[in-house]
Amino acid sequence: MTDQQKADRLALIAKIAHKQKVEKATKLRMAKVKASSKTLTKRVPKKARSFMDIPKEGNNVYAWTDASKYAKEYYGETLYETTRYDNEWD
Repeated sequence: MTDQQKADRLALIAKIAHKQKVEKATKLRMAKVKASSKTLTKRVPKKARSFMDIPKEGNNVYAWTDASKYAKEYYGETLYETTRYDNEWD
C-alpha cells in the first residue's frame, strides 16, 4: 500500500467518523426535544387544549339550527325576490 492510498484511506475513515458523530449528536438532540415536548403536553391542562377539538356530531355550538330564520334575518329581501316564483313552476 502506497503512502497516497494510505492517506486517502485515513481521510475516508475520518470523513465517515465525522458523519457518524454528527448523526449521533442529531439523534441526541431530537431525543431531548421529543422528551421535552412530552413533558410540556403533560403540563398543559386538558381544558386548555380542548377548545381545538372538533365538536361531535350535533354538538356544534356555531351551527345555525334554523335555516329559514337565518336566511330571513341575513338575506331578507334578496331571499324573497329569488324564491317568490319557486312554487309557480308546477
